[in-house]
Amino acid sequence: MAHPKRKTSKTRRDKRRTHYKAEMPALGVCSNCGSAVKLHTVCGECGYYRGKLAVEKEVTA
Repeated sequence: MAHPKRKTSKTRRDKRRTHYKAEMPALGVCSNCGSAVKLHTVCGECGYYRGKLAVEKEVTA
């Protein structure tokens, strides 16, 4: 198995990792309740996805 001849410096290692950064997820608006929802995901507030009920939510009063 191949072994490196020299230690990779911190600068060289970090230059290679410059593109590994967290990005904000794309957000949309729920068509049923209007809250912000991650795209292609069931709404956490009302349980609807693309205008149809996907998850039955419990009502707590």
